[in-house]
Amino acid sequence: MIGREGHATRRTEVALRQMTHEDLPAVMEIERTTFPTDAWSEAMMRGELADQPRTRHYLVAEVGGRVVGYAGLAAAGDQADVQTIAVLAEHRRAGIGTALMEALLAEAVRRGATSVFLEVRADNPPAQAMYERFGFRRLGLRRRYYDDGTDAITMVKDLGPQDGST
Repeated sequence: MIGREGHATRRTEVALRQMTHEDLPAVMEIERTTFPTDAWSEAMMRGELADQPRTRHYLVAEVGGRVVGYAGLAAAGDQADVQTIAVLAEHRRAGIGTALMEALLAEAVRRGATSVFLEVRADNPPAQAMYERFGFRRLGLRRRYYDDGTDAITMVKDLGPQDGST
């Protein structure tokens, strides 16, 4: 299959499940590989898991029993934020990031969110394009947001009312 950018893409059988503390070694390896200049610490990730399921929803993606990606959502009231999403480089363009994002958006709807926000590195056009395909639109810019001084583009996706009204 050929993707939008003309690169070959493949579809992989992926299993999504709730992240547990036992997943942290694999998740932290992906975190440090994917975000070498501004990776979250294990303590930060443990803190996120401590709020699960109250305000957080974290998933891992497995291929062949191996954790190859993860994603997290924070939700409170009518707003949700994509906290993080990452897939190992050798498993990208296989539908894993799409599956994770679809699951986060479904959870946001389930929790009654009417909008979902995120930040994405200004120097990461592939991630920006994926978010735009999901209907996220650019909201603003946070200058020097990341530890290495890179700007963050803020984006939002409007989900609409979740109470059955139109």
